[in-house]
Amino acid sequence: MGAMTTATPRGYTATKDQLQSRLRRIEGQVRGVEKMVDEDRYCIDVLTQISAIQAALDKVALGLLDDHARHCMQHGAEEGKGEEMATEMMAAVGRLLRRG
Repeated sequence: MGAMTTATPRGYTATKDQLQSRLRRIEGQVRGVEKMVDEDRYCIDVLTQISAIQAALDKVALGLLDDHARHCMQHGAEEGKGEEMATEMMAAVGRLLRRG
């Protein structure tokens, strides 16, 4: 038998269940928007729901960034990779901000 490997714990590992629950709720919201389109609902109502989904995803993203900064980056800094990880995180923030 080969050696067993364990996954590296991520910053969100402690709150993984909560994160997955939020993502399932967002998935349900997206299905709801699809149903609204199928039912030819009023455009502004659909757009309002899309805005709510974007806000929910932003909250998830901010939580992941917070976890990354407090856990992953701290661990990376201890290994001498702080600057590299800061650059990586700022690139991720840039991608999150470039919408539309």
